[in-house]
Amino acid sequence: MGEGIHRRLLAESALDGLRSVARVDTATAVNDFATADPRQLAPVEVLFTHWGAPLLTEDALRLMPRLRAVVHAAGSVKHHVTDAVWRRGIVVSSAAAANALPVAEFTLAAILFAGKRVLAAARDYAATRTHPDLLTDYSGHGNYHRTVGVVGASRIGRRVIELLRPFDLDVLLYDPYVDAGEAEALGVRSVGLDELVRGSDVVSIHAPQLPETRHMFDGRLLALLKDGATLVNTSRGDLVDTEALLAHLTTGRIHAVLDVTEPELPPHDSPLYTLPNVLLTPHIAGSLGNELGRMTDRAVDEVARIAHGQPLAHPVAPDELNRSA
Repeated sequence: MGEGIHRRLLAESALDGLRSVARVDTATAVNDFATADPRQLAPVEVLFTHWGAPLLTEDALRLMPRLRAVVHAAGSVKHHVTDAVWRRGIVVSSAAAANALPVAEFTLAAILFAGKRVLAAARDYAATRTHPDLLTDYSGHGNYHRTVGVVGASRIGRRVIELLRPFDLDVLLYDPYVDAGEAEALGVRSVGLDELVRGSDVVSIHAPQLPETRHMFDGRLLALLKDGATLVNTSRGDLVDTEALLAHLTTGRIHAVLDVTEPELPPHDSPLYTLPNVLLTPHIAGSLGNELGRMTDRAVDEVARIAHGQPLAHPVAPDELNRSA
């Protein structure tokens, strides 16, 4: 994992859990296989990885002839697990399911706040410092029978759908891998992407980052959003064409909640920082602060399962990477 992450990630309770089932070198974290001590790598059977893990190339794997599992205490494994890992028959686990929970919670809050126009109301209240006429000024606000469009029945997308069930909301789903029967079982209606964008008051993106999904939300699709609609992106920044989105945001026609952007850090002079119809956050929807402990605990549990000869609870298959973030 990246430099210094293990000292912040591995609380004493997590280390105790690892020590109870494995021999652990708690003083060393490898962030570059080329400079790592081969004598430390040779006996390794399980790699415990996190953000910033170095790429597991053929050369790296040759340094670890006994390696049989990669346990990732974070979400996507795309950044370090290569085809060489699958060819060696090494099993891979991810804490993506644990990371999906705070993202879905953030999304739920964004959806409900969008319907109530909470940010605009708070801003106006601070500016006028007088009590508004609730019946007149906020006649178009509220969440009763609003339509929410979920793009992608990923782990996060499915959790968002689950969290939306107690509310009086109509939920649409676009996912080319989900048929009408499965959508019905989820309690949503499966529709095409254009129909979803046209018909939703809030559109929430949970699709994977793939070559074919880059700029999925381009100028044509964004133009289909109804006036006053809100676009929520907690997935990957490059799923949305930023310039095309700005063209709509600067007119005030639509709203956006953006936890990810392209580029990841918008330029210093980007309107995204100051537009009143935009909530821009620095990629905080995923596991943050004490939520990191949830991912760590899941990963430690996976190491224990390996030690006891049990199957992984959260395995990753190579074909999943074509449909996941």
